[in-house]
Amino acid sequence: MSASSFTAGIALVLGLIGLAVSLFGAATQVMPRRFTVQQQTQITNWEFGRAWRNLSAGEIFPAAVSYAPPEVLDNGSPLALAAHRIGIARQANCRAATDAAAATVLDRNGCQTMLRATYADGADSYVVTVGVAVLPSTAHAAAAATELNAAADVGGIAPGVDAVAFPDTAAAWFTDQRRQLSMAVSVGTYVALYTVGYADARPREPVAGDSYAEGEMTSLGRGVALGVLGMVGAPVRVPRCPGSPGC
Repeated sequence: MSASSFTAGIALVLGLIGLAVSLFGAATQVMPRRFTVQQQTQITNWEFGRAWRNLSAGEIFPAAVSYAPPEVLDNGSPLALAAHRIGIARQANCRAATDAAAATVLDRNGCQTMLRATYADGADSYVVTVGVAVLPSTAHAAAAATELNAAADVGGIAPGVDAVAFPDTAAAWFTDQRRQLSMAVSVGTYVALYTVGYADARPREPVAGDSYAEGEMTSLGRGVALGVLGMVGAPVRVPRCPGSPGC
């Protein structure tokens, strides 16, 4: 092989290598970029976290919320009960809107703010205050709800949201001293703390021994809490990168 042929061969090989590198680079530009698990989590938390700012108070707390009846009333028919909104409280910081034990848990998990509203069941027999705590991540929200519920006493009262009364309504008598049952549930970066009581002026009394009252209160409180979280904690899209430069 002559020197000129050898040189031409080397040039051809180098040219092919350069072409392959260029094609690979072009392919990586058009192929979708893959986010790391950490990046996906950060984006998901951000998407959840902005929802409450983009919704009005009436959208977060709809005028009516449907919920399933308690097991003691469930006869297998597709019965759905509905709670109606009595009023929406002003936005407050988490410590000001909860009892001391709940405030400690929420503070430890980075609670940013608290949104509250009070509902009554269809017969105006029971009232429930639901507080939506805004937390920085889904992990913080899940941890806070778990800790709050784990601290529930034998009567069903967990550290929770302060009751919000509204004069001249079914919730006119609803105070913290009349909370009968409190629990929490989380969706996305939000924790809904709910506390339930009677619509009359009776003081707190154990409901664990009254399966009917406990069932109705639990279904009302949890049902309204999940209904509210279904609005502000609506599922977000899985983060995907379109693959353009700087994505």
